[in-house]
Amino acid sequence: MVKKIIPIVFLFAACNANPDLSKQAAQEIKQADVDMNTLAAKKGFYKALIYYADDSVVKPQEGMLPVIGKAALEKFWSGKPDTKDISWQPFKAEAAKSGDLGYTLGTWTFTSKDTVMYGMYYTIWKKQADGKWKFTIDGGNNTPKP
Repeated sequence: MVKKIIPIVFLFAACNANPDLSKQAAQEIKQADVDMNTLAAKKGFYKALIYYADDSVVKPQEGMLPVIGKAALEKFWSGKPDTKDISWQPFKAEAAKSGDLGYTLGTWTFTSKDTVMYGMYYTIWKKQADGKWKFTIDGGNNTPKP
């Protein structure tokens, strides 16, 4: 009887050797997205995105090729006036079972003195060696008023 139980125990252990980390990772990603928005409200949009950008970030830009790499993104935004007038809120976050890659989807609002613009965004997140989340791709588009 013991000889029959031992293989079952090992099979059960093997099935649970790689736990599904997706739910915890999705919560962490969503929180990282919210924290990036909070930093943008305090320090500015460009500063927040640079802080949360992975070194290999890809940032699509309207009407041009994407900016690739954190150093290139810093250079692209250097000297441009930053803004604290954009805010966003993720409404969906999902992550891979491995817990090291995921995405957020959300809505954004840009409010200036005489205009309000709305849009949707997507952000792909990658877990770093230190356990922090950085984004590798971020983009979006304008939408009509919700």
